[in-house]
Amino acid sequence: MVPCQDFSIKRLEDLPEQFHTLHAQAVAEGFRFLTRLVTEWENRTTRFDQPGECLLGVFRHDQLVAIGGVSRDPYATPDNGRIRRVYVAPSMRGQHIGKALVQQLLAFAAMHFQTVRLTTDTAQGAAFYLQCGFHSVTDDTATHAKSVQ
Repeated sequence: MVPCQDFSIKRLEDLPEQFHTLHAQAVAEGFRFLTRLVTEWENRTTRFDQPGECLLGVFRHDQLVAIGGVSRDPYATPDNGRIRRVYVAPSMRGQHIGKALVQQLLAFAAMHFQTVRLTTDTAQGAAFYLQCGFHSVTDDTATHAKSVQ
């Protein structure tokens, strides 16, 4: 296990050059949500630049190894944020990088929202978010939620 001190979490204003490697890894695993991130970034529909939004990257030795964002939840009331596009490189999993990233996103969200919601479609994702303190919800637009107030 690599110590957490080897990692830094930074707010992203643009998609860094290293994002393409992370994107390719996600596609190879069958995940399309980073492709949606690229599409929405390029057509400017979601850039995580509105009030209450941010996109964070986790770097190890200047290499992007994880990414994730929080935005306003378009499916809920304005006091709800939404965790989006969380992905950790396969070689970096199991080292608490994802949990550290989600904790940073939740800390940011707590300054703007009452609740944070998300959707995951894998059993591994569901287990991960439960470990991060989320609870399962029955909703057409979310699988998990967490109060941040």
